[in-house]
Amino acid sequence: MDSAPGEPPPLVTADTPPPPPPAPPSRYESQKRRDWNTFLQYLRNHKPPLTLARCSGAHVIEFLKYLDQFGKTKVHVTGCPYFGHPNPPSPCACPLKQAWGSLDALIGRLRAAYEENGGRPESNPFGARAVRIYLREVREGQAKARGIPYEKKKRKRSTTVSATTVISDGGEVSTSLANVSTVVTRESDGGGGHGVINVSVASTSATNTTPSVVATATTV
Repeated sequence: MDSAPGEPPPLVTADTPPPPPPAPPSRYESQKRRDWNTFLQYLRNHKPPLTLARCSGAHVIEFLKYLDQFGKTKVHVTGCPYFGHPNPPSPCACPLKQAWGSLDALIGRLRAAYEENGGRPESNPFGARAVRIYLREVREGQAKARGIPYEKKKRKRSTTVSATTVISDGGEVSTSLANVSTVVTRESDGGGGHGVINVSVASTSATNTTPSVVATATTV
């Protein structure tokens, strides 16, 4: 509370804890800020200069191609003897470019930064269809040139559930899932389309004689 005019300010004793320092930004936030400032600088240096409001997906693609000069990934050209070779035995004169994974992550950060800085999602140039097509072409081209296919990713989730075993007076045993480990694996093509979920259930109960169960379900 502020002191009234003419009154001394409130005392701060040794028992008063200092205010906590602000949390430093995460690595992702710091990188996103640097990427955003780099893109704005690119627009200012563009000939003719561009404003963010006039920026389109075509300008974003120009920016990605501009960044290739700072890349560190060797991408073999079609006529190179090491085209499609994942581990070339000797150096070659093929150009260095930005890796597809770096460009894909960069676009994700810039797309978020655009909307955080007041841009409308429906006019976000980093989410334009032309940019998605360009990234897909870069991915496929680099996979062929470098001989490194981009495989589907799998996400696993493990859970453990309990069960109950009931023995009736007649000696009949009824067992539900007891100490069961369930692993759910989702295979996705990365495009948000069809996927397959594999569910494996294996019993680890000493008293359960029910055989293991493996189920496979297809999702759309």
